[in-house]
Amino acid sequence: MNSNTGVPSFRSLPRLLVTWFTMAALASSLVVAPAGDAADAENSIFQANQRLGRGVNLGNFLEVPRDQDWGVKIVPDHLATIKQAGFDSIRLPVKWSDYASKVQPYAIEPEFFSRVDRWLDRAEQEKLNVVLNIHHYDQLDTDPDQHVERFRAIWRQIAQRYQSRGPWLYFELDNEPHDKLSSKWNEVLLQGLAAVRESNPTRPVIIGPPNWNGIWALPQLRLPDDPNLIVTVHMYNPHNFTHQGASWSNPEVRSIKDLSWGSKEERAALDKEIQQAADWGKQHSRPIYLGEFGAYSSAPQDSRVRWTRAVVTAAERHQMSWAYWEFGAGFGLYDIQQSQWRQDLLNAVMP
Repeated sequence: MNSNTGVPSFRSLPRLLVTWFTMAALASSLVVAPAGDAADAENSIFQANQRLGRGVNLGNFLEVPRDQDWGVKIVPDHLATIKQAGFDSIRLPVKWSDYASKVQPYAIEPEFFSRVDRWLDRAEQEKLNVVLNIHHYDQLDTDPDQHVERFRAIWRQIAQRYQSRGPWLYFELDNEPHDKLSSKWNEVLLQGLAAVRESNPTRPVIIGPPNWNGIWALPQLRLPDDPNLIVTVHMYNPHNFTHQGASWSNPEVRSIKDLSWGSKEERAALDKEIQQAADWGKQHSRPIYLGEFGAYSSAPQDSRVRWTRAVVTAAERHQMSWAYWEFGAGFGLYDIQQSQWRQDLLNAVMP
């Protein structure tokens, strides 16, 4: 039994009842509006996406596993630096799963909630929009059937805690669903969304396709009839360029050195991929948020700058909001040790 709702555990119900409970919960949280109101809602979510504007991810920070330190020392004053540089938003990746109980009601530790609170408070002070997500919930990817109830409970707690925050706060259900979650994502996202809608009936919620939020996977995404959804995609192609020399890449990509980018054919391929996302958005009347893109520091710097500028130019041509990956680590726009922007990269994202 789920102690928060009084509804029997999903694992105790046949699949058809699971679907019924999920859809009933989602339907009860949505209001059927007249045609005019529906058009207003559509305009509103596109406007909400535009407010996200130009953003940057606070990566390698709150999404780091509990007992690890990836050496990225982001402090609250960095949000003022981000705002002063002209950014409209930040994306805040958070590994909530390391700070939530493994048994019902899957309570999130108060101390960790308070830690996130402080970042939201400072972002509001700096007038930065925030995309708050679940990041690196690895068990959900590898064993979704066993973790979907916990996923829903985590979102219920986040949504309830932040329901009074202003429209500057956006929720993103899950970063880069992959592995076994990919084939089940359309079912699982309904449950996360239903948990949010219990307390936040109209807040913008960001959802991406399965298979690592790849643009190519957009046709696999099935969304409910909720007018307050933004669709996110990630862009790291060509992968052997953007991830060359990265320690977590496969051995072949890890061994690449000095691979440049910027030929006519490469630029055309990039434009075509961004165009595919834009076309899907138009076809489905959904705004597009490019939630991650970046080229790792091992790539030649002049090519990194060219690639980054090309992605931003293409995204903004299609009225996409975006968030560069990331602020101050291996892809970073900002040199934390030197307390200064890498000006050529900053110029690439702020033309």
